[in-house]
Amino acid sequence: MVQKIALEEHFLPPGFAGYWRSTVGNVDPKHAAKLLAALTDFGEMRLAAMDQAGITRAVLGLAGPGVQIERDTTTAIRNAKAANDFLADEIARRPDRYSGFAHLAMQDARAAAAELERCMRDLKFCGAMINGHTNGQYLDHPALYPFWERAEALGAPIYIHPTDPVTPSPALEGYNGLRRATWEWGFETGSHALRLVFGGLFDRFPRVKVLLGHLGETLPFLLWRFDSRAKLYSVKLAQEPSAYIRQNIMVTTSGMCSADPLNCTISALGHEHVMFAADYPFESTEEAGGFLDHVPLTARVREDIAYNNAVRHLGLAK
Repeated sequence: MVQKIALEEHFLPPGFAGYWRSTVGNVDPKHAAKLLAALTDFGEMRLAAMDQAGITRAVLGLAGPGVQIERDTTTAIRNAKAANDFLADEIARRPDRYSGFAHLAMQDARAAAAELERCMRDLKFCGAMINGHTNGQYLDHPALYPFWERAEALGAPIYIHPTDPVTPSPALEGYNGLRRATWEWGFETGSHALRLVFGGLFDRFPRVKVLLGHLGETLPFLLWRFDSRAKLYSVKLAQEPSAYIRQNIMVTTSGMCSADPLNCTISALGHEHVMFAADYPFESTEEAGGFLDHVPLTARVREDIAYNNAVRHLGLAK
């Protein structure tokens, strides 16, 4: 068993269950209750799952959507700060096992930038997790440039986590099994990341680093086509779209325990941009850990994906 750092591991602080329940309305109440118990546990249950999978450190991020669906900006800013302070207290109890991603009120770009800096410098977090759009505003919006300027200056990786789309796709109408984690969230989050690429965000902020789960939300599979269609539609960028995806976007293995997409992603992006995640408690930590332990890889590639890349990209101590 190789030792691992896991990057998409979720929690909920007090007072946030109401935000989270908006994403599990169609989930069996008994299962939702089990998830809630796992999300609010920082002791025996979570640590046992980590030990079983060989996870020495989990980077904890708030289970979405959090304050990103809050309509009152002042409330969102206050609650985000409270969530980060709560997480910092939990990390202080087990600094050998836990690290943190900041939760941010993206309703106010400058407040989000200031909170990100506080979390990085004072709370020693290693980036932020943003749960998709914020009340319909995506992260490419010019109003958020002050946030991206600060994230670049801090060297803070920004993990874009799935959320519900602004409007459910009519193409999925009548097929609830295709909603959310099956297909809807992947398309939504991949599209969000492509807005950053095609909107020129990485030309404006070339050192920004974005993280995507689920082996890149299908982006590694489509690099050639992005470049081809960008030429067809005369997209004005300093480089081809694939160059930004390779340079500015890193991915994790969350929810993808399959050799074929892993091999595609390694080939497309380079194994140095791939990191481990289990997606606790929404996926099986044991299955995710076992997959990485046994999928055919060289020892160096396996160790880098499992541990070393996270140390390097997130500034974590070995």
